[in-house]
Amino acid sequence: MPQKTLPFTKSQIEEIIEKYPTPFHIYDEKGITETAKKLNIAFSWVSEPGFKNYFAVKACPNPHILKLLKQEDFGTDCSSLPELIMSEKADIIGENIMFSSNDTPFEEFQKAMELGAIINLDDIAHIPYLEKHAGIPEIICFRYNPGPLRQGNEIIGNPVESKYGLTTEQIFEAYKIMKDKGIKRFGLHTMIVSNMCDPHYLIETSKMLFDLVVDISKKLNINFEFVNLGGGLGIPYRPDDNAVDINFVSSGIKHAYEEKIVPNKLDPLRVVMESGRAITGPHGFLISKVRHVTKKYRDYVGLDACMANLMRPALYGAYHHITVLGKEDLPKDHVYDVTGSLCENNDKFAIQRQLPKIEPGDILVIHDTGAHGHAMGFQYNGKLRSAELLLRPDGDVKQIRRAETVEDYFATLDFSGL
Repeated sequence: MPQKTLPFTKSQIEEIIEKYPTPFHIYDEKGITETAKKLNIAFSWVSEPGFKNYFAVKACPNPHILKLLKQEDFGTDCSSLPELIMSEKADIIGENIMFSSNDTPFEEFQKAMELGAIINLDDIAHIPYLEKHAGIPEIICFRYNPGPLRQGNEIIGNPVESKYGLTTEQIFEAYKIMKDKGIKRFGLHTMIVSNMCDPHYLIETSKMLFDLVVDISKKLNINFEFVNLGGGLGIPYRPDDNAVDINFVSSGIKHAYEEKIVPNKLDPLRVVMESGRAITGPHGFLISKVRHVTKKYRDYVGLDACMANLMRPALYGAYHHITVLGKEDLPKDHVYDVTGSLCENNDKFAIQRQLPKIEPGDILVIHDTGAHGHAMGFQYNGKLRSAELLLRPDGDVKQIRRAETVEDYFATLDFSGL
């Protein structure tokens, strides 16, 4: 099996651990910025004002990461009040924010309007709700759910079963309603899959949206400013997985654009995305030390991290590669379940994984935790969320979130009167 590479050495991690105890997530700044640049270059053909990726804040909600991506002209994709505020604190405001509604309270619509964000409505019933509580925005976008016309995947489900988006019939009605209310600026969005590594899928999605733009434009006599292809780009979690060829994807989308938009003499249409996982996912690592190695009916490696630090394996059965620092070249002749200390039997980072012989004190690196890793943390069983560190290109390390303490855990409890 091919090896996954690391942006640091064992000695670097040992030095970091002296200051920041395990477990912690560490993000490779150089890797993140290089990936962001590659995405921008791949879509440099997009008409002015040009391509923009609205980074999905939910993937890695840390203002230092958002600020880093702002330098690469990324915006933010937000869907909650704290995400909007975090974007604001990173100085990403105005139409650099795409606010996608999902069972949204009015306070969040109000904050999005205050910041000048692009409102992306998830349901036709949200139109009167938005108007009543926050007003009619200058630009509006709707999330399209194609239903039986497309298939989803095991993470996000099939469109016909999805709580998200407007049906084909509703989408036409929604744009007509907004046109009648005086809106002149429009966008169209969809998000059908998650962690998809088939490069053809996003190309087919672009064709679907371009066809819909042409159809709606002609029937309602409106002009669209952009289509948002959503996110969903997958990453190679396994060493033998192939990364998505973003240049191939971009070329296919450009061909679809020239085939469907250009001949219909529509106004230039901006292509945008909201990729999160593909930007930060491969460049994050959960660092953990081995506490115990035990033998029962199976051999178990017990870490000082648990699913409170990374719950994807427990939630999805997801694969995350594991490197034992200093033992990369040893034979993988032992089989372990790699576990945490949570009182749940699915608190496992790996099941029956072939690894070199592991001993207490070994340092394990769990790969590809830069998206939906720390972000999905929780405090069940009294577990505390770990620190987040940023590895700078010069080798320095910056703490961008401290580890939670026991005091943090108790901070919201009311002990008065006990």
